Parts: sequence; C-alpha cells; structure tokens
Amino acid sequence: MSNNNDIEAIDLLGVRIHSLSMNELNEYLVESIRDNKKCTLANVNIHAMNLAYENAWFRDFLNESAINFCDGEGVRLGAKMKGKKIREKITYNRWIWSLGELSQRLGLTWYLLGATEKSISKAVATLRGKYPELKIVGYHNGFVDSDSLPLILSEIKEKSPNILCLGMGMPLQEKFLIDHSDKINYNIALTGGAVFDYVSGEFKMTPDIYYRLKLEWFYRFINDPKRLFKRYFVGIPIFFLRLLFIKSRSKS
Repeated sequence: MSNNNDIEAIDLLGVRIHSLSMNELNEYLVESIRDNKKCTLANVNIHAMNLAYENAWFRDFLNESAINFCDGEGVRLGAKMKGKKIREKITYNRWIWSLGELSQRLGLTWYLLGATEKSISKAVATLRGKYPELKIVGYHNGFVDSDSLPLILSEIKEKSPNILCLGMGMPLQEKFLIDHSDKINYNIALTGGAVFDYVSGEFKMTPDIYYRLKLEWFYRFINDPKRLFKRYFVGIPIFFLRLLFIKSRSKS
C-alpha cells in the first residue's frame, strides 16, 4: 500500500484523484512513515479543482503529491459524470479524530501550523485532552511573516515530526510547502484547511443529517455566508460547467 501505484486513481480536469477509504489512507500514511518517506497527502474538493484549473502551479502541486483524496461530494459527482467512482469522501473534520487515535497508539509525532493563535491553542488543548499520549511536538499559528518564518522553519526541522499538519487554507498552505519543504524535516505533510477551527470549536461540526444528505457545503455556508458565498454559489456551477463543456467537446 505504500506504493501509490497500487491505489486506483482517476483524472478529472487534469488532476489525479485517488479512490480509497479512510482505513486505506491511514494504512498508506503509516507505511510511508515506517519507510521514512517524505511526501504530501492532499485533499481535493471543488475549491481545489477550481484553483488547479486556473493555476498551473497548484495543479502541478496536486499531481506531484503522493495521494490526493476526495473530501467533497461534488468531486465524487464529477467523477461519476465521467463514469468513474470515488469510493469514499474523507473530510478532515472527521478524519482528524481517527488519525489522532492512530497516532497516539503508534507514537507518531505531530507539528501543527495554521489558524489564529486562539484557534490553534484551543485545538492543541482539545487534542491533548482527548488523546493524552498524543505527541504534539510543536505548533504555531498560521500568520507567518518574515520575522516568524525562520523560527518556524528551524523548529520544524529540529522536531522532525512524522506528521506536519497545515491549516492555513488553500492555496497558502500549498504555497508554503512548495517554498519551504526542502528546508524542513517531516514524513507526511497534510493540507488541512480549516481543520484546527473545527477541532477548536471555532467552526461548528456539521450535524450528521447534513452529512448523510450530502449537504455539508450548505451547512458551512449558512454558518459563514460572507466568506463562502463565492466559493459555493459561483465555484460549484463553474466546476460542473467545465466538466460538461469538456464532455460535450469530447463527443463532437
């Protein structure tokens, strides 16, 4: 499993997306750490797909990542339109707890980077409260400037975490890895977006009913309409129009 060639992948708008379960993702992560690999496991949703379509550097980042797992129903539907199946949607606000339990059990070390100082501090306290033996070797908020950057890079290099979890939002977290990955030590880099805000309670966890109805995006929107209106009510139609355009062009 540590070879990503063994995992089914599809191409959607020029982005490679892997079809795997949460258990298989955990297995790949653990085996990669045991093999002392250095790689990125990236999440792909419609926002990521739109960024990749419009920015070649972002598309290259995703296609150079070891794994791109699907964390949005829209991407699964897009794959279905191409006659492909993505087996499972894996969202950080649920996966983080499975990963925390697994990391505590195996003694994996974490470094967390992202969110506000209030949110990241609360997230660390929550994780340590739920997993007392989880080894969080360092953390820092996501407001990185010329003064704090050298200290952050030095600490991550020194701590050499098994898991470097970034919660800076797209595309800042991806740009951080492109610019600085060669200066720091880690096994697995995760692009976690708003994960620390969910762990800390700053963002509300999606109720199960919305999750089952595949309406997580709508619940997020009604809780943060100003920030998410363009992403959802402009970004989602654009994504599907692009798919339909390419599909119609291939038939002509």
